[in-house]
Amino acid sequence: MKKNSLFTFMLVFSLSFIISPGIQAEVKLPSIFGNNMVLQQEAEVAIWGWAEAGSMVSVIPGWDSKKYTVKTDPDGKWKLKISTPEAGGPYELSISEGKEIKLNNILIGEVWLCSGQSNMEMPMKGYWDEPVLGSNDDILKSGNTNIRFISVPRSGKTVPQEDFDGNWKEAAPETVSEFSATAYYFARLLNNTLNVPVGLIDVTYGGSSIQAWMSRDISTPFGQWQVPEEGDSIDVPSRTPTGLFYGMLYPVIGYGIKGCIWYQGETNMHQPSEYEKLFIKMVNEWRSLWQTGEFPFYYTQIAPYSYAETDTSYFDAKLNSAFIREAQLKLMNMVSNCGMAVLMDTGEKNCIHPANKEAAGKRLAYWALAKNYGVKGFEYASPVVDSMHVTGDTAVLTFKNAPNGLTSFGKELSCFEVAGADKRFYPAKAFIFRRTVYIKCPEVKKPVAVRYAFKDFIRGDLYSTGGLPVSSFRTDNW
Repeated sequence: MKKNSLFTFMLVFSLSFIISPGIQAEVKLPSIFGNNMVLQQEAEVAIWGWAEAGSMVSVIPGWDSKKYTVKTDPDGKWKLKISTPEAGGPYELSISEGKEIKLNNILIGEVWLCSGQSNMEMPMKGYWDEPVLGSNDDILKSGNTNIRFISVPRSGKTVPQEDFDGNWKEAAPETVSEFSATAYYFARLLNNTLNVPVGLIDVTYGGSSIQAWMSRDISTPFGQWQVPEEGDSIDVPSRTPTGLFYGMLYPVIGYGIKGCIWYQGETNMHQPSEYEKLFIKMVNEWRSLWQTGEFPFYYTQIAPYSYAETDTSYFDAKLNSAFIREAQLKLMNMVSNCGMAVLMDTGEKNCIHPANKEAAGKRLAYWALAKNYGVKGFEYASPVVDSMHVTGDTAVLTFKNAPNGLTSFGKELSCFEVAGADKRFYPAKAFIFRRTVYIKCPEVKKPVAVRYAFKDFIRGDLYSTGGLPVSSFRTDNW
C-alpha cells in the first residue's frame, strides 16, 4: 500500500469511531453518585454528570422504570431531577448515553449533610490519645446496611471542584471506625427511631474556620480577612476564606438532602460578634445553593474547654469562650428552621475534643426527630431563660423548654453568679422550684444581673428533667 493511501485509510478508520452512530462516549458520574448511595425519599433529587456535548442522556430509576432524558450542554455537562418514592430499596439506577451505566444497591431514605471542624470530623475510633467514650462496643455492633455514608477528602482550593475521590459505604465495624462519631450517633438514633435508611455526607476539616466554608461572593464583604482569588496558593486551607467551600463542599452542592448538622466554632472562639454574622450568611448561602428551601440546620454549641490556658499564642488569654457560646445561643432566634444541641456537661478542661460524642449526635437527632419527623412525647430543646425579676435580695429566673421542670440531679447548683450595680460578680446560691431558679448572694443585697456557667471552662449542672443541659448565659451585656 502506498504511503498516501495508508494515511487515507487510517484517517477514515479513525473518523469512523468518532462519527459512527453506534459508538458513543460513555456517560461519567461524579463520585457522589455510586453504588450503595442513599437518595432522599419523596423528593425531586438532582442527578448530574458529563457526556458527549449535545448528546441525550437518559436516567431510568428501578423503583418506577420512568425514563428521564436531558441534553448535554456545549461542555458536555448534564443535570436533571428524578422523583423518589417513600423509603425502601435496594434499587438500581440506569444512566445511559448509548452505553449503560447501572448503579446498584441504592436505598431511598433520609440524607443529611454533616459538616464542621475536628469535633464533627473525629472518627469513632478517636484520635491519638483522645478516645470516643464507649466507641469500641458501638463499633463492634455497628453493622447495619440501612446506615450509609460518604466522606469528602480534605482539600483546599480557590477554584470550584466538580468531583472528589470517594465512595458510599455501608455501616460495618471497619467502616464506622473511620467515620465521624457525632454523625454516626445522629444517624443511628434516626434509623432506630424511624426504621428507614439514613445516608450521611461527611464534609469536614479539623481546625477549620467558618470563613473557609463560604464562597468568594459571601466572604469578600468581610474585609478583615484576605480572600484569595482564583489561582492563588493556599497555605492553611482550614483557615483560608473560601478554601473548603470550593475544595470540598462544592462537589456535593445540590445532592438531595433533608438537612444539615454542623459542629464548628472552636476556631472562631475569639470572634463572637463576627461569628453571628458569618453563620447567618453561610446558612443562607447554603440553602440558596441547594435550591430546596430553608432546609433544617442543626448545630452544636461548642463545649467548655480551657482555651486561655492551653493556647495563649493563638487565643486571647483574656477572652472567655462563653462569649462564642452566647453567640451560638442567640443564633437560634436569628436563623429560621434551626436548633442547637447544648454540650455544657461534656466539656473537658484539657481536651478540645470531648469524648462523649454520643451526647452530641443524639441531641442533634432529637431536634430532627421532633421538628422534621413528627416524633412527640420527649424533650428535644434545652431550657432557656424566659424572664428575670428581682424580689428583695433574690433574683428569680423562669425558663421555657422545661415541660417537666428543672433539675440538678440532686447536686447543689454551683455555676451561678450574681452582681449588683457595681458590676462585680460573686458566687451565688441557687434553688430550683419547678421551672424557676432563685438566686441570692450575701455580698449582693440588690441583684442587677445573673450569670450561669459563663466561664471558659466549667461543667454545667442545671438540666431539664429530660436530661438536656442549660446553656451558659448572662442577663447583662457588660
